[in-house]
Amino acid sequence: MLRNKSFVKRTRKGNIVRTVKEHYLRDDIACGYESCKHSVCVSARSEAEEQGKTLVGGIHPAAPLSASPRNSVQWGPHYLVPDTNAFVNQIDILERPIINDVVVLSTVLDELRGLSMVVYNRVRAIVRDHERRWFVFSNEHHRETFVDRNADESPNDRNDRAIRVAVQWLGKHLEDASIRPVMVTNDEDNLRKANADGVTACRMEDCLGVYTEFPELLDMMGSVNITDRSATDPNWEGYAEYLSPVQIQAGIKAGILVQGTLQIAPYNYLEGSIFAAFPDGKERRVLVIGRKDMNRAIQGDKIAVQILPRSQWRKAPSAALVDEDEDAVPDVDTKTEATQAAPSVPDTDKTNEGRARKRARVAGGKLGNGGSAATTGATEDGEEGHDELGEFVKPADVEDDSEDGEPTGRVVGVIRRNWRSYCAFLDPNFAHKGTKASNAPVSVSVLAMDRRIPKIKIRTRQVDVLSGQRFVVAIDSWPKESRYPHGHFVRALGDAGDKATETEVLLLEHDVPFQPFTKNVRADLPPEGDKWLLDVDRDQITSGKRRDLRHIDICSIDPPGCTDIDDALHAIRLPNGNFQVGVHIADVTNFVKPNTAMDKEAAHRSTTVYLVDRRIDMLPELLGTNLCSLMSNVDRLAFSCIWELDQDATIVNVTFHKSVIHSKASLTYEEAQNRIDDPSLNDSITNNIRDLNMLAKKLRKRRIDAGALTLSSPEVRFRLENDSQDPVDVEMKALKETNALVEEFMLLANTSVAAKIYEHFPDSAMLRRHPEPPAQNFDNLQHALKPLDIQLETGSSLALAQSLDRAVLASDPYFNNLLRILTTRCMMQAQYFCSGSCTPEEFRHYGLATAIYTHFTSPIRRYADVMVHRLLHASIDRDAVYGSELTDKLKMNEQCDVLNHRHRMAQQASRSSVELYTNLFFKGKTVEETGYVTQILQNGFGVLIPSYGIEGVVYTTARDAAAPSVLEYEQEAHALVSPDKKSEIRLFQRVRVILQVDDKPVSANVSSMRRKLSLRLIEPVIAGLSIEVDELKALRAAKKTKAASAEEDGKIVELVAKHPEQIQTI
Repeated sequence: MLRNKSFVKRTRKGNIVRTVKEHYLRDDIACGYESCKHSVCVSARSEAEEQGKTLVGGIHPAAPLSASPRNSVQWGPHYLVPDTNAFVNQIDILERPIINDVVVLSTVLDELRGLSMVVYNRVRAIVRDHERRWFVFSNEHHRETFVDRNADESPNDRNDRAIRVAVQWLGKHLEDASIRPVMVTNDEDNLRKANADGVTACRMEDCLGVYTEFPELLDMMGSVNITDRSATDPNWEGYAEYLSPVQIQAGIKAGILVQGTLQIAPYNYLEGSIFAAFPDGKERRVLVIGRKDMNRAIQGDKIAVQILPRSQWRKAPSAALVDEDEDAVPDVDTKTEATQAAPSVPDTDKTNEGRARKRARVAGGKLGNGGSAATTGATEDGEEGHDELGEFVKPADVEDDSEDGEPTGRVVGVIRRNWRSYCAFLDPNFAHKGTKASNAPVSVSVLAMDRRIPKIKIRTRQVDVLSGQRFVVAIDSWPKESRYPHGHFVRALGDAGDKATETEVLLLEHDVPFQPFTKNVRADLPPEGDKWLLDVDRDQITSGKRRDLRHIDICSIDPPGCTDIDDALHAIRLPNGNFQVGVHIADVTNFVKPNTAMDKEAAHRSTTVYLVDRRIDMLPELLGTNLCSLMSNVDRLAFSCIWELDQDATIVNVTFHKSVIHSKASLTYEEAQNRIDDPSLNDSITNNIRDLNMLAKKLRKRRIDAGALTLSSPEVRFRLENDSQDPVDVEMKALKETNALVEEFMLLANTSVAAKIYEHFPDSAMLRRHPEPPAQNFDNLQHALKPLDIQLETGSSLALAQSLDRAVLASDPYFNNLLRILTTRCMMQAQYFCSGSCTPEEFRHYGLATAIYTHFTSPIRRYADVMVHRLLHASIDRDAVYGSELTDKLKMNEQCDVLNHRHRMAQQASRSSVELYTNLFFKGKTVEETGYVTQILQNGFGVLIPSYGIEGVVYTTARDAAAPSVLEYEQEAHALVSPDKKSEIRLFQRVRVILQVDDKPVSANVSSMRRKLSLRLIEPVIAGLSIEVDELKALRAAKKTKAASAEEDGKIVELVAKHPEQIQTI
């Protein structure tokens, strides 16, 4: 049956158009019940089997609903049919593995797609996992369940009615099986109408009452009422009302507001900023300081901002703040407490926010109350507002290098929320005391592990259980009357301080997918498993589509312990005196086909994540460390890039081939270096490596002469105990000549491939660019270098590279390395992009000084390289079959956004893992080390410890901002100077510090729950800041005692090992 379905939508240009689509109604749609006897359902299962959809774990993919679902006293055996409201508000509950046998209506899916793609994708992911027994019932295409919209009916009411009709039909259809479909909703109107229609329906809390063995599910209820003491506090005036979406768009269009994504400073949760496009075409940073001006916006939200009067702009650097535990208002509300008068809020300047504002004030202007002004900015008629401290500034009037300082603004609206689940812990300062009935929920505040997130109010029945634990919470709302957002408990993770728990926390916090690969993904692996062998016919060697290079002496050079070997190399001297050089990359795309479950999972993960103690793979282990890994002495499929290079390492020609190789040696960097250095070795592999090394040096020199930057970053390597995986030693990673050898040829391959795929796919090639950093990124660095009579030339990468080479201090050999580390932090982030979205001039990779670049050489661990392999194959093989994934510019852009996000998160997760193991290593230790100042803040300075490659902050002020500051910030010198001018702290200054980790019980306070490495100054000696002499002596004495005790323990262990018969005596 064919019907026409019409609707209106807004185009990207803002036009309203009416769209008419053909809508087919069918009567052959199955119900999804695995034992259904209706002829339509039996036929659907048979057709699925004929199409190759086999049982997965005994579950039929076309009919996954169980014949024996959960049984309850109230409903008997039943399936759950949540409405849209239930999915949007309770997806965290519905994702729990115990919620099975769920019918997802197509009406609901369509609504979710329009309301929240995040929730929609989460629901789709569960449906794909057949073990969960979720089934999508296409009620919108079923002749008996489709409903027309009535004349007096809103779209929402029509969809609610469609859901009720579908549940009613399912109830009749499943009557013979004695299984009842139960509609789950918290929409009171929908529930009332369902009861009136005779549809079995319930609220979410009633549904969860069936799961008596999981009482924590009730804590996970979203959108519940939470008692908020600030709402009744007479000193709390609340946040400003948001402008309407229409007002926001009008304000942006009129040039009154700017928009951007809020980024909160990692060292100061009360300082945010956006990078916004201004009318002159430039991007500038606008600061948003304090909760009031942030106005309920959270890290990652896309916001509209009004620029504050110039008197409130900032001239000084920000302050580094300690943990948010100063708000002394109790957070556990009882009936007795609710009737008492709420205590007054501490004086503004004594809260963290007050301190942040106080430290940000500068001579010639005061910060004032910012966001608490009566006006909210742009008015309805589009005129610019003002507050009591002056006129708001139009974006067109903002200029670079203003004497007024850096622009600040206030949030007047949130364009798009970026809320996610957050790892958190109960605030130890307000832990619940006293006995509560187990079923009586209380309101408490929790602190996110991510300091950038404000406190979150939740209701829970598990206060005593959750104390000292890490758990996951989600934000539901943030009313303007509430000081903090409201949320709900999602799930417990484990005890704080436990290594496994903390590792899971850092993976969740950095959005790293780490769940085991599903059966659907594993089903795409070769059926032979690890017994897979090369087949010359199947693998297209006989046909000539794949070149046989197994006779060539190829080797790989990797870090020790590497099992996912992406690349291998060879070099052959040609009769004409030139060299044939090959880079051979694992042919991952031979096993990972487009649009398969494995491909979608790899695209979702985007990258392998390397932690200190483990690796989170992008691909299943069978591929990553076996069938795709270019191990020695086995045949492996590869994608080869082969050049002819002359004696100066200039490219004569380049070809690309699908190939099969047989690596002759899998070497570590050290083993390859030893071959180069050992004159007694003259075998083919060793001579090839020497030739590669000679050519690599010439390639490197040419790159550097062109302006490629040699920057630096501290990298740490831990030595872990075999059994416990605890860190027993930490050291800086040492780089060898062979590291550079491999790097040069990987860069050459990436550059050559980039040019090839751009030639064939000018609008949809996946490339990688590195934008030139703006000159102002170097301002603080230039200030610090001035007293040293050193100037960085930032006009081009070549000028910067040359000035870095000249920047040496005879008195400090580490200075140049430190300068390169700090210069790295002035750089912009490199990013993947689609060639059709940028002009060719914007393709340039600033750091590598190359006009075009991509990633081709690591497809086992980067999905970008998988896409580039497909593009390259399509470029060299006319018979290659490919779809829109290689030609659709919009899809390519979306994939690039995912890749950039995952790549950034993977880097941060790796750093957090290093930080975790650093804290474990230093726990219980007191270490004195020399360091260098790397950052100047208003109330502290960052210090890098070269011997460990780690950083920390030395605080220069007490937590009480009213106390006199030991050191004050001087803007001109960008330094911290004592009031008497006798002491100062500058960038690059050498200092001596003590490294410690808080050794208090983990639940003692907020700082111990976020156990961090702390630094205390020894030298230079600054009164009121440096550690006191007596305390230093005591620490050193305690360290000696502990060392002596450890030595004695070592002797006992050695004695036991040699004389086990004396154990009883000892």
